[in-house]
Amino acid sequence: MELSVLNMNGQETGRKVTLNEAIYGIEPNDHVLYLDVKQYLANQRQGTAKSKERSEVSGSTRKLGRQKGGGGARRGDINSPLLVGGGRVFGPKPRDYRFKLNKKTKVLARKSALSYKAQENAIVVVDNINFEAPKTKDFINFAKNLKVDGKKALVVLPEVNKNVFLSARNLQKAEVMSARDLNAYKILNADVLVIAEKSLEAIDSILTNNEK
Repeated sequence: MELSVLNMNGQETGRKVTLNEAIYGIEPNDHVLYLDVKQYLANQRQGTAKSKERSEVSGSTRKLGRQKGGGGARRGDINSPLLVGGGRVFGPKPRDYRFKLNKKTKVLARKSALSYKAQENAIVVVDNINFEAPKTKDFINFAKNLKVDGKKALVVLPEVNKNVFLSARNLQKAEVMSARDLNAYKILNADVLVIAEKSLEAIDSILTNNEK
């Protein structure tokens, strides 16, 4: 698959790049995508939810009524889950939601996500992405030039660029990340990928080396 290389003004440079078919042209594996996205979202969870059980509620442990002859159900102390202010049965406890995925599985998930974007013609290649200073206005103009304004855009850089990152930080529909941090969830969550030309080489290198 060939794509035209644009400059930051949205104009064609006259050059084309060929996307690696082993990364952008595979048959996507939906189950692997599901696992990778599930792991990413699980890793974002703090797992700090906690409720008090019967033994942890502050209250008297005195039995409220006699065992028999009261005409009603048998009652324990005031901390009973049946009473308002009592403990909670099987409530949440602090836990770690993270789980392990094999490296090859994660690589296949990223390739599948990139292949979906290639099939949707949702990849834009730019020769170089850089700003002289961090300005949100400059990033907005950049998005308009590429005709991706109003879309959820993921800008992929070959390495961390502070000016580009800070320029997009206040925009709800824009996100900037380096090729090394790219993951299936971020790719699928974006409407369009804006990839710096050197990032294509970085992505190829990362996914090829991690596959071994």
